[in-house]
Amino acid sequence: MIAAVTMERTAGASPRFTARMAGVMYLLSIVSGVVGVLIVGGRLVVDGDAAATATNIDAHATLFQLSFASFLIGIACYIVVTALLYRLLQPVNRTLSLLSALFSLMGCTMWAVGSLFQLAAFTVLGSGGPFRTFTVGQVQDLGLTFLNVYSQALSIGIVFFGFYCLLIGYLVFRSTFLPRIVGVLMALAGVGYLTNLYPPLANALSTYLQIPSLLGEGSLTLWLLIVGVNVERWKEKAGTAGWLAPGVSERTASHRPRRKSG
Repeated sequence: MIAAVTMERTAGASPRFTARMAGVMYLLSIVSGVVGVLIVGGRLVVDGDAAATATNIDAHATLFQLSFASFLIGIACYIVVTALLYRLLQPVNRTLSLLSALFSLMGCTMWAVGSLFQLAAFTVLGSGGPFRTFTVGQVQDLGLTFLNVYSQALSIGIVFFGFYCLLIGYLVFRSTFLPRIVGVLMALAGVGYLTNLYPPLANALSTYLQIPSLLGEGSLTLWLLIVGVNVERWKEKAGTAGWLAPGVSERTASHRPRRKSG
């Protein structure tokens, strides 16, 4: 719904405005997603210690809920980013732009499903109900299991985002209306995300993989937010792709009067 409304509002907007909106939503998604993931994974969850994890969540219930809400906001913003970049990069290659959007939506879906297990963990650890017949240890183990599934869902989602960043990097590199170096950095970020196909490798390189991720998505976000795109080159690309007639702006083309038949 959010993506549909945003696409409708930007349908007649200039490519620079679309790029700026993508930058704003990208920044919001990064901030919200990082806050949502780091609060739970970095502060509350203790690997292999169900009792300590349960104690942390019980003591910081409000923080846990804020983390959950922030994570969902991040997913929603990224869906909007996906829609806007799909529109912006269509003139480069419509098929690859659509394919990249599908990979991103699959990643967002996986993260949304994972968030349900995060919510399930909170429900199990903070409620008696059907779990009253369980021992305290069993409830804590079940809560930690749900959080582990949530973590696995994040890893699977990152793989889809790896393919997404790789394709976006290629499209940006070929675009001519965005810097090629940004495309290269995005592709490197995608390669880094794809190491999650082999979790032991991803875990071993986790500290180093944050660098290409930050450089890739960070550079694209800042460029879209501050500079936008080269409008004339975007129009040239759109004209070559058959979207616009040479020398005709996007807005003019969409409002050109039709000839009356007869």
